[in-house]
Amino acid sequence: MMKYLPLFAVIFMFLSCNQSSSTPEPETEVDAEITTYFLIRHAEKDRTDPDDEDPHLDEDGQKRAQNWATYFSEIDIDIIYSSGYKRNMETAQPIADSKGLPVNLYDPHGVYQTDFFEITKGLNVLVVGHSNTVPVFANHVLQEDRYEFIPDSIDGRLYVVTRMGNNASSFILNLE
Repeated sequence: MMKYLPLFAVIFMFLSCNQSSSTPEPETEVDAEITTYFLIRHAEKDRTDPDDEDPHLDEDGQKRAQNWATYFSEIDIDIIYSSGYKRNMETAQPIADSKGLPVNLYDPHGVYQTDFFEITKGLNVLVVGHSNTVPVFANHVLQEDRYEFIPDSIDGRLYVVTRMGNNASSFILNLE
């Protein structure tokens, strides 16, 4: 069932798109590549040292990282990205191990100034980010301000953002 999640996202996108123009877009939907971004925030971090700006995951975070690997086991992922923070890498690594994929580093604040979106076009992409970068990333792909920062108390939220041609759709799953 979970491997069909991108398909459900595309169906949702078609149902939610408004085609008010009778003039075809330069890139037709038949020719457009489907790109799906799975965006998650890093799992629970160790908060015992408030001065540590790059903590590891705590015990709950390690369990959640394993749970993410289980969740994504039936979903096709082509490429995995994480910021270089320990908590993000430790969240991404179990998923990467289960998929036999490397974890690619990205700059969560500079991704919009690169060719990231061209590189990932047509792929199923997992991005592990932060409470402030995941919603901004989703909003950027959607080209609208739909999502606010993730509250610090929420660690199990999955954003699924699908882009096809000039159309984009999204939904959130809360997997607490």
